[in-house]
Amino acid sequence: MSKHIKFDNNKIAIVGCGRVGMSTAFALLQKGLPNELLLISRSIEKAEGEKLDLEHGLSFLRHTKIQASSNYEDLKETDIVIFTAGASQFPGETRLDLLEKNKAIIREAIPKIVRNAPNAIIIVVSNPVDILTYEAYKIAGLPKGRIFGSGTTLDTSRFRFHLSEKLKINPNSIHTYILGEHGDSSFPAIDGAIVGGQSLLSIQGITEEIVLNAYKKTKEAAYKIIEAKGATFYAIATAAAALSEAILTNSKKIYPVSIPLHSYQGHSGVSLSVPCVIGRNGVEQTIDIKLSWKEKQLLQKSVDTLKKYL
Repeated sequence: MSKHIKFDNNKIAIVGCGRVGMSTAFALLQKGLPNELLLISRSIEKAEGEKLDLEHGLSFLRHTKIQASSNYEDLKETDIVIFTAGASQFPGETRLDLLEKNKAIIREAIPKIVRNAPNAIIIVVSNPVDILTYEAYKIAGLPKGRIFGSGTTLDTSRFRFHLSEKLKINPNSIHTYILGEHGDSSFPAIDGAIVGGQSLLSIQGITEEIVLNAYKKTKEAAYKIIEAKGATFYAIATAAAALSEAILTNSKKIYPVSIPLHSYQGHSGVSLSVPCVIGRNGVEQTIDIKLSWKEKQLLQKSVDTLKKYL
């Protein structure tokens, strides 16, 4: 891992002022996280308009300096860069359908980010997040852990929510993850799922069928939302804000984020989501979670699926 990075500025930059980027900006301001918030867009007019709209709410929030720019040189002294730029997923498309369009954007942007903010931690949110994270990792040449993707952080939140509907307890008290690809080959890590010190499947009234139905709702969620309203952006914005908070506060919280694997359960040369400790240096540790034989096969399937596109 990289050496400890000093954070003095609490400066967060968002690259891409679309619906995900601006929902993330709003979530960050609601949390009162950044001292400075930089909005980077190819359209300076768009960025200036978004800046002004956000500034008009500052009297109700912790004061933040907001800057709009189309110039990557303004990334100087940025602590976190949240990359949301790229084409959106349309109804009927999978995340992998976005690949070539968004790969080109990553290849253009990442060298500029690293050149102007060499100490920043980069969070990739754009889809397909696993492939773009690995592409960005190869281009950036940053130390392990300094660049990662939002991965299945949102999928896990969705899964916990749908389980909470059956369990009738707070989703924060359900300790389980969706792992692998942020996409169709993801899988629930049920074998090690814990609720209140009990195994999830040992809780009265909870069956494997109920758990798998909650996962089915999780897996179908993005498609349903996109069909209904055109895009998903509120929930992923709250996830990106939570990851940023974990970095700036050095919280050491565990989130399932997409990280380039280095001999993780025998897998390397691909980026996908596994449980990771998030702190001031980004991903500071990967957790070697206990998986059943079936879950190990599902992890292999995710690896194989993603490697086809690398």
